[in-house]
Amino acid sequence: MSLVYVLEDDENIKEIEIFALKNSGYEVKGYTTVKDFYEALKDTVPSLIILDIMLPDEDGIEVLKKIRSKPDTKKIPVIMLTARTTEMDKVKGLESGADDYITKPFGVMEFVARVKAVLRRSQQTDEMFLCLGPISIDNDKRVAYIKDKPCNLTYKEFELLKFMISNAGIVLTRENIMNRIWGTEYVGETRTVDMHVKTLRKKLGKFGDMIKTVRNVGYKIEEED
Repeated sequence: MSLVYVLEDDENIKEIEIFALKNSGYEVKGYTTVKDFYEALKDTVPSLIILDIMLPDEDGIEVLKKIRSKPDTKKIPVIMLTARTTEMDKVKGLESGADDYITKPFGVMEFVARVKAVLRRSQQTDEMFLCLGPISIDNDKRVAYIKDKPCNLTYKEFELLKFMISNAGIVLTRENIMNRIWGTEYVGETRTVDMHVKTLRKKLGKFGDMIKTVRNVGYKIEEED
């Protein structure tokens, strides 16, 4: 299940967004202040952020710039949502790194459709070749390499490694990994993720330590110093 953060100071609009997203099967957490939002980001990185521009404690564009400037949050898809309707406002938001821009008032069905579209794009890995330190992936041949030597991985291990390298430096929750690798219809405990991470680390040998455990949250992969 994808986790969505909603940062919106208008309680009525926030509740509408949360209700619509929850009814569409998403896990949602709402915040009315930037301070609380930043604290939440420290604990868990969401799959998507719905960000209002006109906030009382900090401009939404500045919040977006900070999100894009940090390694652990720069790849999170962000949808800007605001009452500002001029073309220049939209351009400013998109140039600052927004993935989409929705103006108020908005239709709930369109809102949910736009969320689904952005999440779908963000979860697609189009690169034919991925690399992180000594580990590389040939997505076309579906082969992983460690220092140019093939690494024998199962289908799920390959998908798991590809997903993690595609989001290098980002903390991925067990729920996000389950949703991406096993699908929303998969019924099972997140212990499945732990078991696959364990076997993947073993197959990566001394480079298995690149996969870090984030206590009570999930995992992330990053290049060793």
